[in-house]
Amino acid sequence: MDNLMQSVLLGVIRLVVGARGRFASAPPSARQTIYFANHSSNADTLAILSALPPALRVNVRPAAARDYWDSTPVRRFIAQRVLGAVYVTRQRVEGEDPLQPVRDALACGSSIIIFPEGMRNQTGQIGPFKSGLYWLSREFPDVQLVPVHLTNLLRAMPKGRMLPVPINCQVIFGAPVPGAATLGKDDFLATARDAVVQLQNAVRN
Repeated sequence: MDNLMQSVLLGVIRLVVGARGRFASAPPSARQTIYFANHSSNADTLAILSALPPALRVNVRPAAARDYWDSTPVRRFIAQRVLGAVYVTRQRVEGEDPLQPVRDALACGSSIIIFPEGMRNQTGQIGPFKSGLYWLSREFPDVQLVPVHLTNLLRAMPKGRMLPVPINCQVIFGAPVPGAATLGKDDFLATARDAVVQLQNAVRN
């Protein structure tokens, strides 16, 4: 991963859209973490990385959809060389576990950024969470789960746009939520989604 190029790219993101970090409780710690957030644009990962303290950012790898980020040489370069992304296959292939690369990264001690809705949501509302977050938490119970809400990223980089529009965006980090070991799948996913919704409501209020 090219940390210099990452710093330059994240600096541009901060300049154009702000992507200021706000912390609902204490700032993120060095503890291994799964950051899970609402998903509305291709700038979401960059916004989260730019809002994290630099000392933590070096150990954070975003989960990225292979069908999008591996589709062109430029996207592949950004994903692999600049962001150190972990590819996830959205279209399940028989006999293949799409989350295995994420499991491997967690097993190696990396923190992860994931978007449990799966696809970008263009409505401004937060959709249902897919089960991947639950299974990862079950397998890695010592990894803390931190909800993140991104504001205005849909307006800053609408679907189909290659460059962001200058607009003030925020990245809000919530308090860690209980792991999946304490809840059933449906209850856990509802609790995790609600943690992001509460951050969204706090911004609106």
